[in-house]
Amino acid sequence: MPAQASISRRQLLKGSPRPADFRPRPPGVTVASLGECTRCGDCVSACPEGVLGLADDGVVLLPDRGECTFCGTCAEVCEEPVFATDLRMSHTFVISNDCFVQAGITCMSCRDACPEEAISMQPRIGGPFLPVLNQSACTGCGACVAPCPADAIHAVRKEPADA
Repeated sequence: MPAQASISRRQLLKGSPRPADFRPRPPGVTVASLGECTRCGDCVSACPEGVLGLADDGVVLLPDRGECTFCGTCAEVCEEPVFATDLRMSHTFVISNDCFVQAGITCMSCRDACPEEAISMQPRIGGPFLPVLNQSACTGCGACVAPCPADAIHAVRKEPADA
């Protein structure tokens, strides 16, 4: 899965800007339930980790601020049917080519930060170990994002866009 959305040929020739990056959402929030968000901010102020924010289209997860611990406080305080009872993330993360290992610099900060051990390091001949993210083990918590010095870890949608 690509970390960045691509633009069409027409958009490129017209000089249209690149599509907006995908915004990760808190656990239990889907594209369908996001329409119920009134952007009141109750979930943002209740989040003990401080990793939630508000965007034009509703609540967003801000993994560059830290890790979501799936505590469920955001869902408890929300008066609208935004959060499902199944507190899973509708996204996962990918490691882009901006990773320092692509430039020959040894770095294992993403692996060290991942509480699920979803990131392993693959040995390479003549270069630093390459981080490999196991998509099925990734919970989408974002613990790996803030420690990444290269800003190389990006959220991608796990569910269909119309779900």
